[in-house]
Amino acid sequence: MANAQLAAFRVPDISNEPMRTYAPGSPERQALQAAYTQMEQELPFEVPCIVNGKRIKTGKTAKQPIPFDHAKHLCTYHEADQATVQNAIEGALAAKAEWEAMPWNDRAAIFLKAADLVSGKYRYKLLAATMLGQGKNAWQAEIDAAAELSDFFRFGVKYVEELYAQQPPKNSSGSWNRVEYRPLEGFVLAVSPFNFTAIGGNLPGAPALVGNVVVWKPSPMATYSNYLIYQILEEAGLPAGVLQFVPGNPPEVVGQAIDSPHFAALHFTGSTAVFKKLWKDIAGNLDKYKGYPRIVGETGGKNFHLVHESADIKNAVHQAVRGAFEYQGQKCSALSRLYVSSSVWSSGFKDQLLQEISKIKVGPPSDFTAFMGPVIGKPAFDKITGYIQKAKEAGGEILIGGTGDDSKGYFVQPTVILSKDPKSVTFVEEIFGPVLSVYVYDDAKYDETLELIDTTSAYGLTGAIFANDRKALLKATNRLRHAAGNVYYNEKCTGAVVGQQPFGGARASGTNDKAGSISIFYRFVSARSIKENFVGLEDYLYPSNFA
Repeated sequence: MANAQLAAFRVPDISNEPMRTYAPGSPERQALQAAYTQMEQELPFEVPCIVNGKRIKTGKTAKQPIPFDHAKHLCTYHEADQATVQNAIEGALAAKAEWEAMPWNDRAAIFLKAADLVSGKYRYKLLAATMLGQGKNAWQAEIDAAAELSDFFRFGVKYVEELYAQQPPKNSSGSWNRVEYRPLEGFVLAVSPFNFTAIGGNLPGAPALVGNVVVWKPSPMATYSNYLIYQILEEAGLPAGVLQFVPGNPPEVVGQAIDSPHFAALHFTGSTAVFKKLWKDIAGNLDKYKGYPRIVGETGGKNFHLVHESADIKNAVHQAVRGAFEYQGQKCSALSRLYVSSSVWSSGFKDQLLQEISKIKVGPPSDFTAFMGPVIGKPAFDKITGYIQKAKEAGGEILIGGTGDDSKGYFVQPTVILSKDPKSVTFVEEIFGPVLSVYVYDDAKYDETLELIDTTSAYGLTGAIFANDRKALLKATNRLRHAAGNVYYNEKCTGAVVGQQPFGGARASGTNDKAGSISIFYRFVSARSIKENFVGLEDYLYPSNFA
């Protein structure tokens, strides 16, 4: 039985987690190197399924390879079989009543403690797992697995407090109106991606914060870091059964979950093709469900930078390098399409861009001087190098890069393709790798270029406009209103911060429910209005009924 809530509590003041620099000789670099070395010495790890708090070893196993040294693997994980998934669903439903009845302050305390465990006790272990398993360098791991993950948990608590405080503004005399925000009826299925450890925590965490129970299928390429997140939430006091951790074959686990009559919502980050298929499958199952499932998804992007003739060249170059090649371009928000004014291109932009990219060092995360690491696996390597070949065959000019080496790890050199055809394949289709396509436009054709940017791709996630001319900035903003859910002025198209830039896009990029803001929590609650009457009726007749 839940404890009575005997006061109106306020959560602590929330701010973004300060990021550590990992500069040479710094204490944090030494601590991270020690954690990395220890983890490297202890691998491979064994990861079970976790159902109702119990570790389940199905005997059917798969490996999470190390992308920069694919002869090794970070962990062996047990894949959930049909019985395990069914037990996870039933166990989640059994845990539901007690979890949703738990006073809000107690649920909040669990996630606030988890955030402190992420940013403190487990910081370097999480970073090491993200570096080894997902191929991130120290800085990319820091902004993801330490800062963003703890921000998601802390700001989530803040936003849910604000959500619960939204009540009817007026009560009539003799009655009291109020609204409660119920968790959904059934369970939420969270399907998380490889590229952000933080998303692995947020996809199951956000629905759970508002009282939902969740069946969580992590990415095969991020299983170990996600397993650590589960352990952190467990240590923070999350009751058994609230989150069911079921790694396994994606089509089998997800298919079984959405086939359940108790399926209430999908929280998904991944490819557009998979998301569309799941939407269709859910629609085909509508007659099975008690209600209409919520479908929340963030998929892909074909993100752009537009460089106007008035732009600051040095800034635009550096922002392009970071936007395109941080984490090997494996971000939904990564820069993929670059449109540059011809006068800017010939006035130093091209030379500076190639000069800066030529300095990029590609190597394993253990080398702190490497700006780029490996792509996530063999399928990604083949896809990316295949697109480079397609661009060559279509007449694209490889200005730099264009090569890869998968003999030991899956390394692709940062690549820039110049094309005279702004609708060639690498401008249209998502590559998800370190490949930047460039189109140089005539300064006088700014308006036509805006039309081109808006209509070339099916996606609408992020974009950036570089201009010191305010009229040009305003024109692009208005014309490209639906081309990006996150737009940046004189800043790269990546790096949304929880609590600062709510993240998400529309069109083929997803449902634009804005992770990192209060908006996402509306999708996982079902409001109930309550009116309580204090004064009884003396008669059923209306005044107008009297003669």
